[in-house]
Amino acid sequence: MLAGVNIYLMESSVAGKRGYHHGDLRNALITAAADLAAKGGPESVTIRAAAREAGVTPTAAYRHFAGREELLTAAKEWALDELTKEMYEEVAARPVAGDAVSRALARLGAIGRGYIAFARAQPGLFRTVFSPEGPKLENTPERTATSPYQLLLSGLDELVAVGYLPADRRPMAELAAWSMVHGLATLQDGPLRDLPDDLRDEMIVRSMLVLAHGVKGNALTPAQEELLADQLAAPKS
Repeated sequence: MLAGVNIYLMESSVAGKRGYHHGDLRNALITAAADLAAKGGPESVTIRAAAREAGVTPTAAYRHFAGREELLTAAKEWALDELTKEMYEEVAARPVAGDAVSRALARLGAIGRGYIAFARAQPGLFRTVFSPEGPKLENTPERTATSPYQLLLSGLDELVAVGYLPADRRPMAELAAWSMVHGLATLQDGPLRDLPDDLRDEMIVRSMLVLAHGVKGNALTPAQEELLADQLAAPKS
């Protein structure tokens, strides 16, 4: 008699803000969690709030997520996909012109700009991606192949391939580049959040120029580099 009846609809008499198709409650909850994260950051993602957004009871939501940690992980994955999409779109929008070195440098700049642009446009989702709450996202083969980190790796590898970045300077260059761009993106959500748009754009441009100069490493003499590296090394016990 009850065959084909959506039990989740039976559990709530309150019309939800967002409907969902039969059998698609999990995705509706993920979308709701992502909306909550976009508006209020990772701390706003809860089972109860997502259920309310989806128009179902918390009991129905718990059939798909064991707890807040699982739901937050799903919101992180959704936000990471959006960050990845923004970065690839920024890279695709770069004009294909100039020599190989110019194209590779433009690609690296676009990777950084896409990352920073997403952080500016979606601060809640950006904070959610890197929230220390919940487990770290799994590096599945499908996700790793197209991740922002992989995009950065390929951008730096391209600089080596075209002869701009010396091969001996390639190890760990991605960590230095990521740290600089991530720091800039984070500052936009903090002390630099009130910068006028023209100054923010100039800040991004100047920072990416410093990065491009820095990875090549032709500003310091070998002696200066050795001295600086020695001074920056952790004290030996």
